[in-house]
Amino acid sequence: MNTVPAAVESIALSIATVRNQRILLDTDLAQLYGVETKRLNEQVRRNGARFPDDFMFQLTAEEFSALRSQFATLKTGRGQHRKYMPFAFTEHGAIMAAMVLNSPRAVDVSVYVVRAFVRLRELVANHHDLAKRLDDLEEKTEALAFQHDTFAQNTRIQLKQVFEAIRQLMAPPESPKRPIGFISNNKD
Repeated sequence: MNTVPAAVESIALSIATVRNQRILLDTDLAQLYGVETKRLNEQVRRNGARFPDDFMFQLTAEEFSALRSQFATLKTGRGQHRKYMPFAFTEHGAIMAAMVLNSPRAVDVSVYVVRAFVRLRELVANHHDLAKRLDDLEEKTEALAFQHDTFAQNTRIQLKQVFEAIRQLMAPPESPKRPIGFISNNKD
C-alpha cells in the first residue's frame, strides 16, 4: 500500500507542462508501460483516429530543447539521439495509449498515471485557492488600516511580513543541485 503513493509521485515527476497542458513524453510513457518507445509510437500511428490533438501532439524542436534542458534527458552514445521529435501525451492520450497497447502492465500502470495527473490537478487547485485567500485577507487588512487611524504602523509592517513569509512558503521549492565531479563516500 505504501508503494502506491511512491509510484504516483514518481510518475508525477515525469509530467511536464507544454502548451499549457500537462503531458508525459512518449519515452516516459513507453518506459512506464514496459514497451520500447518505437513500439508505442507504432501503435499510436496505427490507431491515429484514437489520438486527436487534445490527446497527443508532436513537440516542436524548441519545446523539445526546452524540456531536454529542464530535465537533462539527453543520453550519450550510439543510437541515443532521436531522429524525430517526441510525442507528448495528455492524460487522456496516456490512457488511450494503454488501451491500444492492450497489455496487462499498460492497463495496471494507466491507473497510476491517472492518479498522478489528478494529484497534480489537486495541488494546483489548492495552491490557487490559497493564493486567492491570502490576497483577500491582505486586502481586508489594508482596508481595516485605512478605516482606523489607530491601526499602528508597526502592525501593518508585521502583517506585510507575515504575508510575504506565507507567499515564500507557497513558492515551489528549488530542485536540489547535484554537485559536479566525483564524490567520494570515504570519510577519512
